Amino acid sequence: MPFANFKVPAGTLAAEQKQLIVDRVTDLYAEIYGERARQNTMVLVEEVTDGGWGIGGHVLTAAMLNGTA
Repeated sequence: MPFANFKVPAGTLAAEQKQLIVDRVTDLYAEIYGERARQNTMVLVEEVTDGGWGIGGHVLTAAMLNGTA
């Protein structure tokens, strides 16, 4: 079963944007593996609590990612 996991900052994507991620990733897997993969493709859009992740030893917040902090 094809599986994709997207971790995004909580509250930064609208429902329509999450649907777009699911649609496009599902289409991509179907393009690569054939239509038989479409019905079994799982896409998880997981929201991470603000400040709940980091990179390069620094905790990130939505404000930092948006350039407002």
